[in-house]
Amino acid sequence: MRLLFLAVLRRHTGNAITAQRVRDHLEAAGHVCILKDALDFESPSEISDFIKAESLEAAMALHLYRGGRLLPGHGIPFGIIFGGTDLNEDVKHGEKNKVMGKVLEEARFAVAFTESMKETAQRQWPHAKDKIYVQSQGIATVPNTTFNWNTFLQRSEINQSADNLHVFLLICGLRQVKDPLYLVDAFSEWHQEEPNIYMVIVGPEVDPVFTREVKAKVKRTAGVRLIGEIAQEDLHAVMKNCFAVVNSSVSEGMSAAILEAMDLEVPVLARNIPGNAAVVKHEVTGLLFSDPQEFVRLAKRLGGDPALEKQIVANGREYVRMYHSWQVERNTYGHLVRMLEGSSED
Repeated sequence: MRLLFLAVLRRHTGNAITAQRVRDHLEAAGHVCILKDALDFESPSEISDFIKAESLEAAMALHLYRGGRLLPGHGIPFGIIFGGTDLNEDVKHGEKNKVMGKVLEEARFAVAFTESMKETAQRQWPHAKDKIYVQSQGIATVPNTTFNWNTFLQRSEINQSADNLHVFLLICGLRQVKDPLYLVDAFSEWHQEEPNIYMVIVGPEVDPVFTREVKAKVKRTAGVRLIGEIAQEDLHAVMKNCFAVVNSSVSEGMSAAILEAMDLEVPVLARNIPGNAAVVKHEVTGLLFSDPQEFVRLAKRLGGDPALEKQIVANGREYVRMYHSWQVERNTYGHLVRMLEGSSED
């Protein structure tokens, strides 16, 4: 079967990585999967022309609004994967909410990463409750074995011996929903007390206006560095070398960076929001903070309590192995895509 798969393909953001992984699963099941950026299409008529030109028989979209709204009405069956901001942010806008409800009416299936995402979708669109499945993200990490940590530190303008450093890594695309500046002031104050503590923000420039704001703030803030996007294997190597991975988002579907950190046996400190609390159990698989001051308190505690760090890291790794199996995810999508076989007009 020839499938169109729409997603927002900003490199190295969570949804782009998820889309590439799901495409691999679909191709492993014997299908031809053409992955396209939803933002490249301005209207459903452009999608219609593309479907005809490529002889496509079915479609999928990651993100109910950005990708999903382009799929109804083309006479081919399709499925949806919820992204996160569709359920956490777009549902609050009446017109978007209505559009997403119509998309779900026509979709053969919809995938939520967590039970709480499924419950949110069912509350919003009760008519779709029987077609929503839960499949958590499958995680596989492959750190670059030739990666040079000292070179990365130099690039980050951290001119200290790696032996005594504590680098906290915040991985996110630079857009407001990721709130990369949330911890910056509190972290900088801490850096003044302990100059071996650094926060490094890594990720692509998604929102140009907001990116300028982030760059300006970081430039005048001690102890905080900003690095552009880097290749996935290098990013995993950076994670492996850092002291902890941090998430300060206002909204998350399911953070791949958190799960990858757990898989790599790196401690996680995450903002206490529903998407993060679904995967980080406080003091078990990571630490949850509700404000910047609590983040600093917990980070200091983690640094001074090796037993806590060891326990969190072991539990995190076990959690990912048990609940975020790459093979289980592959099997699920192999099963779901069979629901798209046969014309929607049959």
